[in-house]
Amino acid sequence: MCSNGLNDMTVLEQLKCAEHRARLAEAALARAQEDLQKMKQFAQDFVMNVDVRSSSSSNAIADLQEDEDGVYFSSYGHYGIHAEMLKDKVRTESYRDFIYQNPHIFKDKVVLDVGCGTGILSMFAAKAGAKTVIGVDQSEIIYQAMDIIRSNKLENIITLVKGRIEEVDLPLEKVDVIISEWMGYFLLFESMLDSVIYAKDKYLAGGGSVYPDICTISLVAVGDMNKHADKLLFWEDVYGFDMSCMKKAVIPEAVVEVLDPNTLISTATVIKRIDCNTASTSDLEFSSAFTLTITTSTKCTAVAGYFDIFFEKDCHNKVLFSTGPWCTKTHWKQTVFLLEKPIPVEAGTCMGVVPGTCGITL
Repeated sequence: MCSNGLNDMTVLEQLKCAEHRARLAEAALARAQEDLQKMKQFAQDFVMNVDVRSSSSSNAIADLQEDEDGVYFSSYGHYGIHAEMLKDKVRTESYRDFIYQNPHIFKDKVVLDVGCGTGILSMFAAKAGAKTVIGVDQSEIIYQAMDIIRSNKLENIITLVKGRIEEVDLPLEKVDVIISEWMGYFLLFESMLDSVIYAKDKYLAGGGSVYPDICTISLVAVGDMNKHADKLLFWEDVYGFDMSCMKKAVIPEAVVEVLDPNTLISTATVIKRIDCNTASTSDLEFSSAFTLTITTSTKCTAVAGYFDIFFEKDCHNKVLFSTGPWCTKTHWKQTVFLLEKPIPVEAGTCMGVVPGTCGITL
């Protein structure tokens, strides 16, 4: 009797999984058919010389365009940026190692991949034993991702949904795990953390987890007179013309570049720690008092920012990576904030009489 009961439960579970996958496939097919019909109508009107600017089909096509975040999402529709991210071994191998070395987190679980791109994280999760993986992305790359999923025979586990996580209707109420590669320059610039937080609040089941779970932002002082001259003094004599007024415009702009570790002149200090499992969108706007302990007597020409990422919660094998200037370079590089005038500093002292304040508003 006990054996038959187990068999019945196994069959029931398999039927539930099959029904769940069917619902996901139905929803995806309906969305694809709707989009296809809109595009076909637009093409027909165009060929028949209908004024598509005012036609209903033009309005339908407008419905397919990205909203005010279109520039951000369209940039991720270009293949080059995905190649760059996939070739970033620090980034991709850290996610792979976290997932493959902690299969207990994914075994028989429902996983949501926010901003799935080419689907690499979704496929890692599927290979680690996830029961169902839902990948969501607004950019056009998701159509290539669908082909990638089929090419790797994972379509019975992974379902992809095109759209913003805040706007799509997922055919499930809760997920066990949320994974996402949401980080932007200096962690939060053009990042998707607000979307991950939305997904967490709406879809994450009790006891579920978001990965990566811990992120920190750090600052370090830079002393590089040559780079400072290249960025600012350059404007004082441009082919014989004084363009010094440009300095005021250049200074507020952060510079994204790979720093020479030999130009670092202080210890680093953490100005923000984010726990993605408890964070709210209000945590993304903050000010932080900080001091930088100088290690070299010279002139400080800039302050640089970078971030560290940690996979820790419930992990048997913890994984971390850093985008700091001492570490293997990543596509995020470092973010440099130039000082208008270099500040003389002495080793062993703290830069400034009072702690500085770093404020970030997105």
